[in-house]
Amino acid sequence: MDQKMVANDEILQLKEFLDEMVIRYNTLDFLATDPVSIPHRYVSKEDIEIAAFLSSTIAWGNRKLIVKNALDLMERMDDAPYDFVLHHSAAELGRLSGFVHRTFQSEDLLFFITSLQNLYQQHGGLEKVFAKHATPHSMQPAITAFRDLFFSLAHPDRTEKHVANPAAGSAAKRINMFLRWMVRRDKCGVDFGLWNSLMPSQLSCPLDLHSGRVARKLGLLTRKQDDARAVAELDANLRKLDPVDPVKYDFALFGLGVFEKF
Repeated sequence: MDQKMVANDEILQLKEFLDEMVIRYNTLDFLATDPVSIPHRYVSKEDIEIAAFLSSTIAWGNRKLIVKNALDLMERMDDAPYDFVLHHSAAELGRLSGFVHRTFQSEDLLFFITSLQNLYQQHGGLEKVFAKHATPHSMQPAITAFRDLFFSLAHPDRTEKHVANPAAGSAAKRINMFLRWMVRRDKCGVDFGLWNSLMPSQLSCPLDLHSGRVARKLGLLTRKQDDARAVAELDANLRKLDPVDPVKYDFALFGLGVFEKF
């Protein structure tokens, strides 16, 4: 039998299986225990994207704790993240004192608020910054450019570890997840699809311990490390399954890993 035909047949079988898993996990039921539930509390574009950016920034570790701490952060910002970022007073900034999520502390948070204010006041906001440096087939250069701009203001050295850099080899899991939330659009209601200047085909799968393990078992990933090179390899293989919306398979890989212990 022709080896190419076998390979194509295997790809089709894998696509059918993963498409079924996407249908299973890309549902509103997913929101209950996921950090994406935090920006879903808001209506305006700017509130959603700021809540999403901050929630994704602390999205590592226990998921219940992530959601709990993200809610705490929103409450400290009067449940109006965009207004708080743009118009906070020194006294209002004091409410952020004592916020901690693992190694992300109030010192880091204070700089994040300052930098976000700069991005919105001087650079047109988060969408414009990411879109300016995106390539037709990747957001990874845009993430690096965003990071450079984000830290262009004076900042604590310790805070740099909280924004990943693909150019330095990072898988940038949390920023890729944030971008999925903002850019990917469908009728299921989990992702927002707010950023019309970017396309889902440009996105990369948020690669972590769970999705990486499942991807390797399925033959979508051979590289052992969960790094930028692994993201590139996974990107290439997911685009074979769906070049228009490759990161929809994040739901399948994550769901199989976390909920089914695949």
